[in-house]
Amino acid sequence: MASGDRDDQRFVEIIGVPIEAGAGHPGALMGPAALRTAGLVRALRELGHEVRDLGDLTPQPWSEGDAATARLAEITAWSRALADHSYAMMRGGGVPVFLGGDHSLSMGSVTGVARHCREAGTPLFVLWLDAHGDFNTPHTSPSGNMHGMPVALLCGEDGFDDVFPPEQRATVNPAHVHLFGIRSLDPGERRLLRARGVDVVDMRLIDEHGVGVHMRRIIERVRQAGGHLHVSLDVDFLDPAIAPAVGTAVLGGATYREAHLIMEMLHDAGVVGSLDVVELNPFLDERGKSALLLVDLVASLFGRRIIDPAVTQSQIGGQAV
Repeated sequence: MASGDRDDQRFVEIIGVPIEAGAGHPGALMGPAALRTAGLVRALRELGHEVRDLGDLTPQPWSEGDAATARLAEITAWSRALADHSYAMMRGGGVPVFLGGDHSLSMGSVTGVARHCREAGTPLFVLWLDAHGDFNTPHTSPSGNMHGMPVALLCGEDGFDDVFPPEQRATVNPAHVHLFGIRSLDPGERRLLRARGVDVVDMRLIDEHGVGVHMRRIIERVRQAGGHLHVSLDVDFLDPAIAPAVGTAVLGGATYREAHLIMEMLHDAGVVGSLDVVELNPFLDERGKSALLLVDLVASLFGRRIIDPAVTQSQIGGQAV
């Protein structure tokens, strides 16, 4: 999204991905509907963007088997269908927004973005706003839930060979992945993250330095490389006190203002080209509280602001305020 005032309108394409097979709690499949009900499309149109809602994705039927086999087959079907749609949306020149659904959907959304970036010769960076690292593999995961594995798949770790056929497969350089707001890692993924050189900004670093310092560093990396930044926003990045609608809540998450500052900085930088909004479980929400907050955050990412920052206090009413 290019920076600017009201001259940075973009073509935005939205697609719902009502998958919950990767999660441990039912309900995330209702996430896309909740975000639409909370006014996501309306908010983006009010900002002047051209918005096309493509409805919800429907994958090809998958084979059934025992519970574990059926879940993997379902996630594979969703991932392959979404990777194709993501790639096509990127080729269309708009800003794809993927509404989840659990975080396993990013296997498909980011793979499609990565394929397009590879063909265009554009470096791809990923900002993963999450309480968890999501760098488990089938060999390291304590739960076996695949919403804790998408970053590992995207970075080319072993154990995911059957998810994509060769013609769809596209990976992300682990050094271009920024995990942000992390406060829960399993031992196996901690070792892998260190070994692969993934940038991890945990809540300790945010508490010490603030979000601005680390966001500026990440934005500058993307800018210098002329890169495309994909943002993947998990509801559990936020503190559960302000966003309770998630089955994997972890205390101590981002505050309301920290989250908005991140989105405002990203908009002003003009480096974001695609977005996931995932893990919203309306069954666990409080009167739409989490869905409404997510809509506000997406609106900030797409340019909603209180006042034009070029207007200084001394210019308001002709005098200092």
